[in-house]
Amino acid sequence: MTTVAEHINVAFAGDGAGEADLSWGQQDIWQAMVRQRSWLPNGAWGPLPEGTTVDDVAEQLRYMMSRFPTARTKLRFDAEGRPSQVVAGSGEITLEIVDAGDDDPAAVAEAERLRLQDAEYDFATDWPVRMTAVRSGGRLTHLVVVMCHLVADGFGTGVMLEDLATRVETPIPELQPLEQARWQASPSGQRQNTLALRHWDGILRGMAPRRFPDPAGKPEPRHWRGELTSWALAPALRVVTERTGVPPAPALLGVFAVALARVTGVNPVVLRPMVNNRFRPGLDRVVCMLAQYGICQLDVAGASFAEVLDRAKRGAMTTYKHAYYHPVELDDLVRRVVEERGGDLELPAYFNDRRAAGEGGTEFQGRKDAAFEWTTRQDVPFEPLIVHIDDLPDDAVRAIIFMDTHVISPADGEALLRGMEAVAVEAALDPEAPTGV
Repeated sequence: MTTVAEHINVAFAGDGAGEADLSWGQQDIWQAMVRQRSWLPNGAWGPLPEGTTVDDVAEQLRYMMSRFPTARTKLRFDAEGRPSQVVAGSGEITLEIVDAGDDDPAAVAEAERLRLQDAEYDFATDWPVRMTAVRSGGRLTHLVVVMCHLVADGFGTGVMLEDLATRVETPIPELQPLEQARWQASPSGQRQNTLALRHWDGILRGMAPRRFPDPAGKPEPRHWRGELTSWALAPALRVVTERTGVPPAPALLGVFAVALARVTGVNPVVLRPMVNNRFRPGLDRVVCMLAQYGICQLDVAGASFAEVLDRAKRGAMTTYKHAYYHPVELDDLVRRVVEERGGDLELPAYFNDRRAAGEGGTEFQGRKDAAFEWTTRQDVPFEPLIVHIDDLPDDAVRAIIFMDTHVISPADGEALLRGMEAVAVEAALDPEAPTGV
């Protein structure tokens, strides 16, 4: 096992210091952290250019901490445990140097990623960024970075990486989370929240209370993670978008809705798609947690694939408009609706399409069969059902499912992911064919 050979103190200073309530995006991910008992770290590592010095890496860390206020944000808790955000104007952070010795430095980098992610995290005292450089044969070979999800969502991380690559010194956007929280508390922000919750209220009151068939067994550990790798899904979706004119994101949403209806037997389908909220003025280049899950209802029965995809395209716009809201007030709304309906209300499936728009061929037959495996079984909870979709090399797509096997059975979870591929291929072959729901 490797040990840390050096600790380098890196001083930083930046604009935007202050304290405020959490922004809606921050509150949303904080609630997920509480439910899942995790600080939801995002970690990655990669090779360093030949000749990279410790000073080079330290300067990269200094730039990151100085430029992005969310990297300098800690939480403060009141007597009831409610968090607020505290952005520091300056401070020091530790850069670690690890010697690989005789071990493969890439393997050491992966081990360091896991170590940094698994280490205890204190929201009130720890900086939300952890960085380690791996040294082998006297030179730095790899860099490992782990960040708390409060720093940024996927889109914000993309902006951060672009700025890090060029070390831009232009002013950062004004609508950092401190300013977001102030706007959200304003009359304009409250009007947005009221409209969003009204949209949620209408769907919650009309949806079927039970979303999934009751599992026959109750496995322990109950929380499972699985992965499907598909080589047919991406090219099939391209055919679908070309033949129907429906953009890639709503097309995949419609495909997922049909697959879910086939597995559960419940229609209309109610989903919670992730919405990046970057289309809102002044927010497209902010490095922060801004994305929130919206709510979308789709009727997929007695229709053709083309009709369902068109409904998904139109429904997506309404979903995006109402995916910017106060998460605590949404929780209060859900509790009221559950009480008024007189029973449990099983919330919809989360769906997070993280693909980038890419080019590729449309040959989706005769390639490798989809590969599925369960990768994790644990007692620490996931959400009842959440599906992430990622691009992979070689025009493949990975669908990742996190699920509570006491809510949805493992067989139905696997069938849902495999069903997405099947629906996409069927729709590509004949968009006018019925969905079979």
